[in-house]
Amino acid sequence: MSEIAALVSAARNGDERAFQELVAPHRRELRAYCYRMAGSLDDADDLLQESLLRAWRGIASFEGRSSIRTWLYRVTWSACVDALESRPPRTLAVDLGPPAEADEPLPPPRLDGWVGPCSATLYAEDSPSPEARYSARESVALAFLAALQLLPPKQRAVLLARDVLGWSAEECAVELGTSVAGVNSALQRARDTIDRQAAKWRPQLPDEPTTRAMLARYIQAWERADVAALTALLHEDATLSMPPLPIWLLGARAIASSVGAMVFAPGGPGAFRFLVTEANGVPALATYQRDLDGAFVAASIQLLVVTGTKIASVTAFLEPRLFPAFELPARL
Repeated sequence: MSEIAALVSAARNGDERAFQELVAPHRRELRAYCYRMAGSLDDADDLLQESLLRAWRGIASFEGRSSIRTWLYRVTWSACVDALESRPPRTLAVDLGPPAEADEPLPPPRLDGWVGPCSATLYAEDSPSPEARYSARESVALAFLAALQLLPPKQRAVLLARDVLGWSAEECAVELGTSVAGVNSALQRARDTIDRQAAKWRPQLPDEPTTRAMLARYIQAWERADVAALTALLHEDATLSMPPLPIWLLGARAIASSVGAMVFAPGGPGAFRFLVTEANGVPALATYQRDLDGAFVAASIQLLVVTGTKIASVTAFLEPRLFPAFELPARL
């Protein structure tokens, strides 16, 4: 009897430790799948917990006709679709409506409903099959996740299975309990929706040295509270959004003017420090702001999309509670 078969047999007999050993090699990729389906790490963790609970309760139904990985995905697909059918889709601020004026008062935060960030640890080890249409990084881009949210959950599940995991239509039909024709029809509708949004999530990114230089200049502009330097780094049609605030800004001058007045002016030079990281396939900055005691405390995680030699978008998640998920310290 193989080791997997022995663990399955033990799990069927109520050995929870054996079940955890079966699940452990697949937990990270299942969490990544739940994140892509839901667009939020909080939701992903809830969905993963529900999926594994269903798997534990249903382990007796595993007959070994497929791999344990495939079976776990089947259970996870079902849990995600069931949960997400009744939930409103998550979104990005730039999809809510027109941009705000630079001097417009800040609205109250909207505490839920946003597409949220993830650290590179969630997707960096993914190795899609040659049949996959999207790379691991592309498939966690914020704009890609927002486009996925436009799809009904079943179409989402088909597109992720085919174009991210690289599974065949036949495999999807078996695991999703539908026909090959049904899979192909759902996939075509899903691809049509996603492709219409492709320019948002498939930008032409510069090489790594250019990106590093851009990050260094961006950090320097913030540390010096230099509005002119910040303006020079942004594309003319750059965007800035700041979840959970339901507002976004369009244009280098509007962004720099707003940041200068609301962020730079109160603290002055030296009010911010940064740690460079990665989120959703793009460079990110953990932002720390000086408090009244002089300590630098977690303030936001900024995701920067750089195209050419300038910054095309900044998404600043004003949520210090995200720092532990990125293994970042709360204070510097």
